[in-house]
Amino acid sequence: MLVKDIAHTDVVTVEVETPIVDVARTMRDERVGSVVVVDGKGVVAGLLTDRDLVVYGLAGDRPVGDLVANDIFSTNVFCVAPDDGITEVVDKMHDEGVRRIPVMADGDLVGIVTLDDLLCHLSRELEELADVVRGEFPR
Repeated sequence: MLVKDIAHTDVVTVEVETPIVDVARTMRDERVGSVVVVDGKGVVAGLLTDRDLVVYGLAGDRPVGDLVANDIFSTNVFCVAPDDGITEVVDKMHDEGVRRIPVMADGDLVGIVTLDDLLCHLSRELEELADVVRGEFPR
């Protein structure tokens, strides 16, 4: 299976100068745990998570009202392509210790794949395997 088969294409983005209070409201309203941060031209600059908001925003040294996304987002974000295999993505997530990865095609943001997406995919795969086992040993 490929990334494009499980990635969400409705990616929530904010601009680098978005106040973090507005970022938090966007995350709440959109019911997401992260947003992709883009520059003024729409180019991916990084990723900002709910954990970043707490650890670097609320618990930081500067007043929250003075902070914008650019002050606290993660810039060491790597991306995957829609045609990358799920196994490759799992390996990358494990190696990098991340839970979310933007999906890029030809330099454009086309989706995001999360640990939750992978777990849901895996649970479906395991259920299909369990069906095979149940079919072999009727009760």
